[in-house]
Amino acid sequence: QDYRYRKDELFKRLKVTTLAQLVVQVASLSDETLEVTNEEIHQLEDGHSAAPDAEVTEGTNGKGSPDGTPSPVLFINNTGAGESYRSTLQSVISGIGEMDIEKDTPKKVDTPAKDTPYPDCPFLLLDVRDRDEYDQCHIVGAYSYPIPTLSRTMNPYTNSILEYKNAHGKIIILYDNDERLASQAATTMCERGFENLFMLSGGLKVLAQKIPEGLITGSLPVSCRVAAPTGSTRKKPSSQLLPARAENKWRFSADDLQKIKYYLEEEHVPSDTASK
Repeated sequence: QDYRYRKDELFKRLKVTTLAQLVVQVASLSDETLEVTNEEIHQLEDGHSAAPDAEVTEGTNGKGSPDGTPSPVLFINNTGAGESYRSTLQSVISGIGEMDIEKDTPKKVDTPAKDTPYPDCPFLLLDVRDRDEYDQCHIVGAYSYPIPTLSRTMNPYTNSILEYKNAHGKIIILYDNDERLASQAATTMCERGFENLFMLSGGLKVLAQKIPEGLITGSLPVSCRVAAPTGSTRKKPSSQLLPARAENKWRFSADDLQKIKYYLEEEHVPSDTASK
């Protein structure tokens, strides 16, 4: 299953491989949406109508959002391309088996992505470690949310957290290095009424074992690094003389996604030899 409960735990656990699948599918859908929107813009510049009977929402510049940002929701409704990641999200919520990420994921040319979070992203990643640790290394697209923030009397939650809290089709994912902080934060938030909250099982330590490249920016903490077994054919993470600081990075590059897919294949998720 994509997630599990453990005895005496209020929160659900999310597998690293399931997070990786969601990342690949959300990134692919966002690229598809932007490509369709750019094509429409070029057609309008050429004086041609993109689609005479296309659905246009009043006050949204025809893009499905008030500020003109391409709306994945509109794209999903028009083409059905969003079924892939939404199906995987539903499998997380309902506990159905993992999806085949290669089967329906379109292959995209590497294009510069905007340094902004993915629109309409189905998950919110929260890093509950200290800010210094976050600045050294974190999962791409994660927000810093140190666990002491939960103890605030006033405004313990950000606007993003409130928007995602128990929202239909959305989940909140907490993580740290090794579950100690994340389990405390997840328990507290569940006790306060969060029903769509998950903890990344194993934290960065397990992530380093299963998908050491692609998901993170910066250098993994020493406590999370794992030496490759002797004789292993696993591709080793690129070594660096000095620890690299994490970038202010909100989207995955095509190179990141290829690395993630590589490690998923090594983990046999999915075990589809034809997709290779």
